[in-house]
Amino acid sequence: MKVAAPATGDVSRLRQNAVGLIGVIFMAVATAAPITAMVGNVPIVVGGGLGIGVPAGYLVATVILTVFSVGYVAMAKHITAAGAFYGYISHGLGQIVGMVSGMLATMAYVVFEASIIGFFAYNGHSTFANLFGLDIHWVVFALIGLALNAILSYYDINLTAKVLGVFLVSEILMLALTAVVTLFTGGGPDGLMGHTLNPANAFTVTGLEAGSVGLGLFMCFWSWVGFESTAMYGEESRDPKKIIPKATIVSVVGIGLFYVFVSWMTVAANGAAESVKVAAGKDPAQLFFGPTESLVGGWAVTLFQILIMTGSFACAMAFHNCAARYLYAIGREDLIPGTRRTLGATHPVHKSPHIAGFVQTAIATVLVLAFFAADMDPVVHLYTLLAVLGTMAILIVQTLCSFSVISYFHVRRKHPETASWWRTLLMPLAGGLSMAYVVFLLFDNQEAAAGAASGTLFFRLIPWIVLAFAALGAGLALYLKARDPEKYQIIGRIVLEDTVERD
Repeated sequence: MKVAAPATGDVSRLRQNAVGLIGVIFMAVATAAPITAMVGNVPIVVGGGLGIGVPAGYLVATVILTVFSVGYVAMAKHITAAGAFYGYISHGLGQIVGMVSGMLATMAYVVFEASIIGFFAYNGHSTFANLFGLDIHWVVFALIGLALNAILSYYDINLTAKVLGVFLVSEILMLALTAVVTLFTGGGPDGLMGHTLNPANAFTVTGLEAGSVGLGLFMCFWSWVGFESTAMYGEESRDPKKIIPKATIVSVVGIGLFYVFVSWMTVAANGAAESVKVAAGKDPAQLFFGPTESLVGGWAVTLFQILIMTGSFACAMAFHNCAARYLYAIGREDLIPGTRRTLGATHPVHKSPHIAGFVQTAIATVLVLAFFAADMDPVVHLYTLLAVLGTMAILIVQTLCSFSVISYFHVRRKHPETASWWRTLLMPLAGGLSMAYVVFLLFDNQEAAAGAASGTLFFRLIPWIVLAFAALGAGLALYLKARDPEKYQIIGRIVLEDTVERD
């Protein structure tokens, strides 16, 4: 295929028509990691955020992210690029802001893999210790997980999609099992507690003496990070103009409704007072394990623990693929000489971004070993600190993306057949302002979100790391604009030939 972008030369392409709608949905939902999001985040929302109003928080987050997705999918119908946000923002707000977003998004997905691997390694260590009596250091699980991700991403994207599909379906069924049993048994001591679904509960603290609405809402939004990765697989999907918009909406709405249902049934199964007590206790995971054991059986708790481990591995694998595609997308533009033949290369047979994948594995390995050498905890430090760093960056990029939709359709006046006052103006504006509010929530509650890790030097450096990557992106773009205008024009513009924008 020819690459329809200014002066791009020969570019290695990803495999076309490799994955369908279900495969793209699996990849996106796996990055959101339902079992990790529920077991990891719901206790925080209940114990220190919104209290028993947690399902209302997820309901409001679902609405806001659906509004954001309307403009996102409007762009997806016309721009198909492995860089997703990078390409969208470059087309909408220009190459400089595009390069800033590219750097921030790449950094976010790069650190997300190492972050989730920390959670996987911790659960691997505890699961093997509890079930088999084996005391295997967490760093061993981390290195095994990173190696498996590198191997799986080396091959055709279909292999990864199939592996993710198995893990994803398993964890969803596990979460749904206790929730459905709770529904049909009428809930716990306080019944089904339907009042917790009232959207007003998303903006107040219910059942807690001291909580934080900001922390609660932020943790709800945090549970979705990764759903937007649908667009990264556009170049590899069978019909990107149709599949990517459908996959995005199905992912955000499907994940949202599932989160609302599971969090609602979890609170209902425990009861109002017990939910808060357990969530704020020493073992908050009992918020899920307790009802599962009493309603389903001890075997289900054992399976639950195993699926938390496999589910977090699937999440790390999905983020590995996201990071590799961002590294590939930037590398193939050859903005730094030589990167087109390295980062921007694809495997001659599998058409995977194999070199970018190995580079991502190397970076993630260095990060994991650095935290290990500093004697830091895989969850308290590795998982939490890198998750806060990546989330801060990706939320800023999502905010920029909303405003790029408005600029693309109404300032640059592209595709009037798609542009409309509600789809490409009102909804992106509402989505952008809402996402900006979520960014504020993160800044305002980052210490609470980081927990015990908030006292570290790394935590204090997080805003500066984000600023440094943004400055690096802006500096590179400005340098190219002054010294190499031809390369400057390429920034974020390598897309599928039939989606190229011809000025």
